[in-house]
Amino acid sequence: MKVTVVGTGYVGLVTGACLSEMGNHVLCLDLDADKIKTLNEGGIPIHEPGLLEVVRNNVAAGRLQFTTDVERAVSHGTIQFIAVGTPPDEDGSADLKYVLAAARAIGRTMTDFKVIVDKSTVPVGTGDKVQAAVADEIAKRGIKLDFAVCSNPEFLKEGAAVKDFMSPDRVVVGADDERAILLMRALYSPFTRNRDRMMVMDIKSAEFTKYAANAMLATRISFMNELSRLAEVMGADIELVRQGIGSDPRIGTHFLYAGAGYGGSCFPKDVKALAKTSADAGLPSKMLEAVEAVNDEQKLVLVNKVVAKYGEDLSGRTFALWGLAFKPNTDDMREAPSRVIIEELNRRGARIQAYDPVAMHEASRVMPASAQLAYASGASAALEGADALIIVTEWKEFRTPDFDGIRDALKDKRVFDGRNLYEPALIRAMGLEYHCIGRP
Repeated sequence: MKVTVVGTGYVGLVTGACLSEMGNHVLCLDLDADKIKTLNEGGIPIHEPGLLEVVRNNVAAGRLQFTTDVERAVSHGTIQFIAVGTPPDEDGSADLKYVLAAARAIGRTMTDFKVIVDKSTVPVGTGDKVQAAVADEIAKRGIKLDFAVCSNPEFLKEGAAVKDFMSPDRVVVGADDERAILLMRALYSPFTRNRDRMMVMDIKSAEFTKYAANAMLATRISFMNELSRLAEVMGADIELVRQGIGSDPRIGTHFLYAGAGYGGSCFPKDVKALAKTSADAGLPSKMLEAVEAVNDEQKLVLVNKVVAKYGEDLSGRTFALWGLAFKPNTDDMREAPSRVIIEELNRRGARIQAYDPVAMHEASRVMPASAQLAYASGASAALEGADALIIVTEWKEFRTPDFDGIRDALKDKRVFDGRNLYEPALIRAMGLEYHCIGRP
């Protein structure tokens, strides 16, 4: 099949690459000429395990191409995926200007039947707006053209996006046009043939499903983080509590880890957007507001632990910081807890020596190096001259480090662990003072 993907960010590039892997001829459109240049030269603008190989293989096979030419892109695919950004507006709502601009571009240039698929995370009712935008552009041209609008939200985890796309838990399609449903079934059949995982529903329910899923997962994280604070006060161990409740099949084990708060491109933005939708509907969500508030507070937990040991004035103090990306296996710095932690420690006068296996370039772009923020060449280099170590992201290389080397390098022999990577008894036996989340 011929497919066009508008947008080459995390969602668009993964979608285009994985669809081409199954034999489809995919043309990805982006108005960022530098990004398209990078892709055409054999690179990718993001870090996502396995993605570079899929992109290069399919470019070489002629099934995957990239362009800035809108007319060429619209004429290429019968199915047109819109996978552009929906950043939060000032009031927390999703900004649809890029989605609607893409829809209008399709309406201005299409010459035959198109299935226009909202792949971006969009609020309930966006399908109607896309339908109206495309219809308006066609009407301006004084012609009649048939088209269908679908919602096909993504459920990809950064760091495992290729695997998630190739072996999906479910494929949600919101549509009311039979021809569009048949085309979407055909497109996704290679990914769902072992078990029918495609769920067809109305467009608004599909749009709602995406927000509901992310809000549910964010709620689990914030709930566990709030419990971790209580566990510390009560002398309980949140890790043992996690194991105890996670063994209940009604609860399960996923998204129960206490930590330094969630970040990334989805949870913070989607919780805000769903809360705004709820408020606009006259049904303000106290739960979503609490989820967001708890997460904002949790990003300060490590800072509070540092202040409890060193006081509010951290002038003259240097801290090593391991982990900048909001989660492992990505270079995504959007809403990363590290950004809040660094800002707060810098504000109190501290100097940070930071290291991340993948996100150094992106981190230095959003947080330029300064007298108070240096980027180290490696984990050990970050420790040099530091008073204490702060761990923010649970990269595998941090799980079994040289504890003797850490102890010898740190002036105060202290570790503040925002991801509970180590057993407290073990690290204390190594001669290190250990401060973690929700553990005695």
